[in-house]
Amino acid sequence: MNTQTSNPLLDFSGLPRFDQFKPEHVTPAIEQLIADAKAVVQKLEAPMDIVSWDNFVVPLEEATEHLGRAWGIVNHLNNVMDTPELRATYNENQPKVTEFWTSLGQNEALFDKYKMLRSSPEFVNLSEARKRIVENALRDFRLGGAELPPEKKERFAQIQEQHAAISTRFSENVLDATNDYKLLVENEAELAGIPDDARQAARASAEQDGKQGWQFTLHFPSYFPVLQFADNRQLRETIYRANATKASDVGVVFSELEKWDNTSNIAQLLKLRDEEAKLLDYRNFAEVSLVPKMAPSPEHVIEFLEDLARRARPFAEKDLAELREFAKNELQIEDMQAWDVTYASEKLREKRYAFSAQEVKQYFPEPKVVDGLFKLVSSLFGVTIAPDQAPVWHPDVRFFRIERDGQLVGQFYLDLYARAGKGQGAWMDDARGRRITTGGIIQTPVAYLTCNFTPPAMVDGKPQPSLFTHDEVITLFHEFGHGLHHMLTEVDELSVSGISGVEWDAVELPSQFMENFCWEWDVLQHLTGHVKTGEPLPRALYDKMLAAKNFQSGMQMLRQVEFSLIDMHLHYDFDPNSERTVQQLIDDVRSKFAVLVPPSFNRFQHSFGHIFAGGYAAGYYSYKWAEVLSADAYAAFEEAVEAGGGELTAETGKRFQREILSVGGSRPALESFKAFRGREPSIDALMRHSGMHEQ
Repeated sequence: MNTQTSNPLLDFSGLPRFDQFKPEHVTPAIEQLIADAKAVVQKLEAPMDIVSWDNFVVPLEEATEHLGRAWGIVNHLNNVMDTPELRATYNENQPKVTEFWTSLGQNEALFDKYKMLRSSPEFVNLSEARKRIVENALRDFRLGGAELPPEKKERFAQIQEQHAAISTRFSENVLDATNDYKLLVENEAELAGIPDDARQAARASAEQDGKQGWQFTLHFPSYFPVLQFADNRQLRETIYRANATKASDVGVVFSELEKWDNTSNIAQLLKLRDEEAKLLDYRNFAEVSLVPKMAPSPEHVIEFLEDLARRARPFAEKDLAELREFAKNELQIEDMQAWDVTYASEKLREKRYAFSAQEVKQYFPEPKVVDGLFKLVSSLFGVTIAPDQAPVWHPDVRFFRIERDGQLVGQFYLDLYARAGKGQGAWMDDARGRRITTGGIIQTPVAYLTCNFTPPAMVDGKPQPSLFTHDEVITLFHEFGHGLHHMLTEVDELSVSGISGVEWDAVELPSQFMENFCWEWDVLQHLTGHVKTGEPLPRALYDKMLAAKNFQSGMQMLRQVEFSLIDMHLHYDFDPNSERTVQQLIDDVRSKFAVLVPPSFNRFQHSFGHIFAGGYAAGYYSYKWAEVLSADAYAAFEEAVEAGGGELTAETGKRFQREILSVGGSRPALESFKAFRGREPSIDALMRHSGMHEQ
């Protein structure tokens, strides 16, 4: 058997062979793919009389796509199935991969060829998608340091390598601190208020470790029900403190304190980013970050965020005053602390709207939710979704295919449950992008959809379906929106198909757009079925949920604005080489904008993976920016329903797919939005959806 097929990472003929993957495959595969790509690059560096799309861009994209796909598999597995062996080989190979991409981005010969193509007669006749790829490439070469003198290029490359290694360490610290923490409760009386399913999961966790009692961890489905429902205030404080200090200088795992503390990683990342910006002749990293985004400048983003803060503040102050009063009068909590907020909020919601999150959860068993989501997508976008076969990395993972008119459009893996060795949060990643291969065949896109929901519990030896909170249903719809953006693309050029080439601050538009459907009565009829009776969500409970939809929306909006401003200021006007600390900057932002200031020991930044390990540096504002776009886009559906629904809604769905989903990054996001909406975006729909339109 030749190497091509004996090493699953070198087989690009079909789907990844997860069932045959071993950590020892990584190094030989990555070294061979880098060598292959370098050989192609070397050929393309040679002088050419005429630079054309076919003789230059196609072979370059072909060579780099294989490396990108193979490393994507390794990266994915490292995020969802972290083991000491895989982590070791990942960390050993990451510098090689980073070095290759950095040197490619600095390659003057290739940069010159793109410039020749840009000024050639052929350029005028290229499709809009191909023109955009060339323009993006020129921009990326400049941002990659291609115009720097040799000594600065070398330093730029070192920065990329150090940055990649430190970001990885940041994530590993969060994962290790999360996995290490175990809180064992031996007396059931201390669990008063915590729902049965959360207790069952805690009991199973303890049994798995050979212990008696109930064991809670820092995985979201384990610790959050404690904060939300536990009557025991001390228990809430213990788990809040552990979660708020993980991977920090005040973390509760004192024996491992220095090993997992992200303080110096944060400081180093900020220094490296600042140095990179100065090398490229920008004043700060925020300016570098915004070059490929929609937002025109850091100042513009800060103004946008401060405007949102101003609009949200009166609502947030009212939310907090009501909560403090309720906690004092009804719960006898005189001095409401951070670990009381989620608990008191749940109790206030139950009293005001006469329902609990736990009651709602009974109507969202996983099979019903997933089936309902697929039905909605099918009716909106004229596709069918069916189970499919593929090797997977864990028995819980399922695989599906999307078809239109009998033709395969895309496929996706669904990995829904939290487990040890899996990164926190929820995300969509691409396993393979859509393109037309050199043989003229369409390569269909494949996506990874990853969440961290509660796994099905075993009761009396029988597996029960996992029950989702309404928030988890919204999370699933959100990630599926990203998946649709990736899989329903009709662009044939890899670099701008799906989410590739889409401005980062517009990439959340389809995901946040999909969230809105989780509040529609007609959709919820197909999405819900009581776990015991199968009855859909009752209208009376739905009406209460809707009334509660914007419960504390002022506080929530202000919290997201606070995170976004912290991120932007860290990369805009914070000097990482000065005496001022990151914590001081955070405290300053909070003193101006937060109504609810966390305790002094809170170190949320030490696990803020979005900006320190996830590509959102000086880009966290994207969630709010894209929410303006998504709320306004969804308003088009609301208008269609008001005008009679039916065909009009279906036509709006087709238009959304045609103007937003199918075009990917082949044109500027603002153009796509205007093509769908017929005008510039407006903030009004977001404020209305949040219950904060000014009276």
